[in-house]
Amino acid sequence: MPPAILYYAVPGFILLLLLEAWFSYREQRDLYETKDTFSSLALGIGNLASGLITKAFIFGLFILLYRYRLFTLDGSRWWHWALAFFADDFSYYWFHRSSHRISWFWASHVVHHSSRRYNLAAALRQNWTGNLTGAFLFWCWMPLVGFHPIIVLMMQSISLIYQFWIHTETIKLLPRPLEFILNTPSHHRVHHGVDLLYLDKNHGGVLIIWDRLFGTFRKEAWRPTYGLTTNIGSFNPVVVAFKTWAELLRKAARSGSLKNGLLYFIRPPGWSHDKSSRTTREMIEEYNRSHPDQPIS
Repeated sequence: MPPAILYYAVPGFILLLLLEAWFSYREQRDLYETKDTFSSLALGIGNLASGLITKAFIFGLFILLYRYRLFTLDGSRWWHWALAFFADDFSYYWFHRSSHRISWFWASHVVHHSSRRYNLAAALRQNWTGNLTGAFLFWCWMPLVGFHPIIVLMMQSISLIYQFWIHTETIKLLPRPLEFILNTPSHHRVHHGVDLLYLDKNHGGVLIIWDRLFGTFRKEAWRPTYGLTTNIGSFNPVVVAFKTWAELLRKAARSGSLKNGLLYFIRPPGWSHDKSSRTTREMIEEYNRSHPDQPIS
């Protein structure tokens, strides 16, 4: 198994979180809410615990795929690590984008968006079911083309460590060249916004260039409203972790047909067979019909 660098980073996460909470208290910024923070921490601990089990399975699968690799890449070369970085970040972009467009993946990813506060504690608010439901599939191509599984999992951890610090409102903008290339607090605040202009934008991990290339980039125009279009309404970590899954299964079971039941899992969040709820695209289309002079692209 690769070194557990993500676990080694946890003390640093907690220290930075405490510093931000102290800053919020001193400056009366109201960035933290006690129940919300403890919910985020409990969800983070649960994610680490589930990862102890699921990472071993994923590593084993990647080892199996690596046996059938197309190439053998030399890990001693600097360009190998550079390629691995870009390959991982590219994979993360498509995983993250798919997690907002496919309800099966959204039912896990929704946990990360469930806080109505945007702070470093929210970065730790992670799901308990993502590895079990196939998030790793977006990285399976990497061992097949010759990236060693240890390097693949290390790059995933490095990406997650980087993404911790961008969950803050205390940093406004970085120098323009960095804002153009990197995923920054400003870009990621947009991603967590439920304002119609911001929905399903800025899916990058370390780099924001994928969003610029594939048409999902949005610049921060105002302070976002955080949370979900329909908030979960509970601080109980078990409820937060599983409520969306329960709702998805219930809707599928009551959909009236096997086809509709399956569509609930593969269509975007908010899709319904009876139009009782709306997807992001449907909400934008409705808005554009009502505001033809100010359309949202």
